[in-house]
Amino acid sequence: MWPRRRRPLVRWGERMEVIIQSLRDGGGVRVLELVAVDGSPLPTYEAGAHVDVTLGTGLVRQYSLCCREPSRGYRLAVKREPQSRGGSAWLHEVAAVGTRLTLGQPRNAFALAPSAPYYLLFAGGIGITPILSMAYALLRRGASFRLACYVRDAGSVAFADELLDGPLAPHVDVHAGLSAADVAASLASEIGAQPRGTQAYVCGPAPFMAAVAAAGEAHLGAGAVHQESFAPATVEGAAAFTIKLARSQRELPVPSDRSALACLQEAGIDIDCSCEVGVCGTCRTTVLDGVPDHQDSFLSPSEREANDCFMPCVSRARTAVLVLDL
Repeated sequence: MWPRRRRPLVRWGERMEVIIQSLRDGGGVRVLELVAVDGSPLPTYEAGAHVDVTLGTGLVRQYSLCCREPSRGYRLAVKREPQSRGGSAWLHEVAAVGTRLTLGQPRNAFALAPSAPYYLLFAGGIGITPILSMAYALLRRGASFRLACYVRDAGSVAFADELLDGPLAPHVDVHAGLSAADVAASLASEIGAQPRGTQAYVCGPAPFMAAVAAAGEAHLGAGAVHQESFAPATVEGAAAFTIKLARSQRELPVPSDRSALACLQEAGIDIDCSCEVGVCGTCRTTVLDGVPDHQDSFLSPSEREANDCFMPCVSRARTAVLVLDL
């Protein structure tokens, strides 16, 4: 029998009660202004941060903060997703001015480098949300930067008034309706014109981020491109493995096409979960033996190297068996 370890606490922090002060819709995107229920200032944060948002349904979703500057209120932008898992649909169809929400403390795994000769910001569609905060932060610093927005069509530019008519306008380029080949050529041109030492930041659909990463690493070098994504990682050719429950000695097979979390829940194991895409840390589970294949966006590099926990919603195993403290 393996020794029991105390299960790590979820990084939720102190919760904050807020209400929706205003709503604005346009181009399939809803912009929400949030303020504390008691009117007190909300915690400050750095550009690139996001918050966990508990909706009225009990679902928890992650949204980037896209304010002009850290202030008394927070601003979120949510795209209406046709294949919504409940988050965007609820915020578009049910939420209204005065609706109460619960937030976690701001977290930032996508922070700007403190100094660089030049910054390149790339936003694909609704990926503008963390990038917008970065642009305002760089503007306040007086830093040299360029923001390139890639959208399906001209009507899909979220925050068009701020990007095209406000103080950011001299730093912004909008590329609408480009083919994949044209996007690749545009990225190569934009990135290739910048000096070594330039730091690039990208958020958007996975193929778009991959294209930016490829162009950036080719010219700027590894480590110069920073990505933000709240989508679950995809694992090509995922292998089946077995979960062994240390407390009961039960063994559960995890097929290649199912998550460990789904198999645990089906077996009647009570696992707290929330986002189900590996970003919130709620389902963090202690690993007693075996090597996890980390596919989450929550654990730090040192926590991944320790291999003593994993997120069963998205992560898998590099060994045939994972022994869990369950």
